[in-house]
Amino acid sequence: MKSSVSLDSSLCSSHQIYFVTGNDEAEVRRRAQEKALELAPDPHDAFGFETIEMMNDTVDQAVQAIEKTLQAILTFPFFGGGKLVWLKNISCLKETPAGRSEFVQAALEKLITALQDGIPEGVTLLISASEPDKRRAFYKNFSSLAKVTLCDKPDFGFQATEQDIVNWILQRAADRGVALDMEAAKLLAARIGANSGQMEIELVKLVTAAGIGKRIDKKFVEALVPITRTGSIFDLSNAISERNLPLALSTLQQLLHQGESPMGLLLAAIVPTVRNLLLVKDLMKRHQLKAPAKAAFFSSVLQKLSPQEVMHLPRKKDGTLHSYVLGLAAMHAHAFQSEELIQGFLACRNCNERLLRSQRAENVHLTQLIIKLVTTRH
Repeated sequence: MKSSVSLDSSLCSSHQIYFVTGNDEAEVRRRAQEKALELAPDPHDAFGFETIEMMNDTVDQAVQAIEKTLQAILTFPFFGGGKLVWLKNISCLKETPAGRSEFVQAALEKLITALQDGIPEGVTLLISASEPDKRRAFYKNFSSLAKVTLCDKPDFGFQATEQDIVNWILQRAADRGVALDMEAAKLLAARIGANSGQMEIELVKLVTAAGIGKRIDKKFVEALVPITRTGSIFDLSNAISERNLPLALSTLQQLLHQGESPMGLLLAAIVPTVRNLLLVKDLMKRHQLKAPAKAAFFSSVLQKLSPQEVMHLPRKKDGTLHSYVLGLAAMHAHAFQSEELIQGFLACRNCNERLLRSQRAENVHLTQLIIKLVTTRH
């Protein structure tokens, strides 16, 4: 999926006005910088490229920035030629005290009037603003005059899955020419989520470390990308699947420290992990299936089975099999005995009951459960 699209309004008064906006702040900044370099007659000519930026989100700063922009677009270019005026990263279009100010609204209305009357030939105006209040008159009027580049984060929806975020990360990396494998994308999703600004920083870091054109794998992400996402459920699930007790316990403590609900962790991370391992273990045992080298490869294996054999397996919101998470389970199922997984699933049930009725510290119950699930039986 693309993170930005260009919309040329049918009401554009000329090719001299541009608007880069949306709720994806990192993408707005990146696309605005690209647009400024594209439009500027000469980026190094102080007379041909004027940048106006709000230093603080105050009423006075906003009014001054708008008035400077108005003066700049009504001033003819020196020595002839062209001139770009860039009102950069303006924040008073958001729902903020400055944005609600009558003084700011009056200044914006004055700017719109000037633009509707027309600006001098050779002058180009670019405004970049993230997270604008689209209900405001200025947003609607300016969008009708400008060529708009809209940079919005994808709307994953209420029933979105972790795979939706992974797909978004893969697309974002591909758009920037970054070769990212599935395992690396999955880990990035777990550690960063859909934070586009942080994603830009980490992609640059990964490319710098790996080298331009080199494929980035999971090892690079593990070594270089810190956990900044609130919650890293995948890390907990992965640690349980790998039977890595120190990692599982440390991840659990981190999640609890971040404020995650013990019951939420049980139902969203631990139970699905054990369930998937149990289901796949049974499937592989009955059909003598081999563990896939990569999680994505398991999809072709599942497609060869009859509908009756896969009807009980977890599915995505579109009704298709959740092949990737089942593939992850298939990669690690060999580390567990069937009886261990059955007993582990029953232990999850018992833990759920204890969390509902016990007055004891909830983290103790989860810690005991993870030790039971992950410790290797001899």
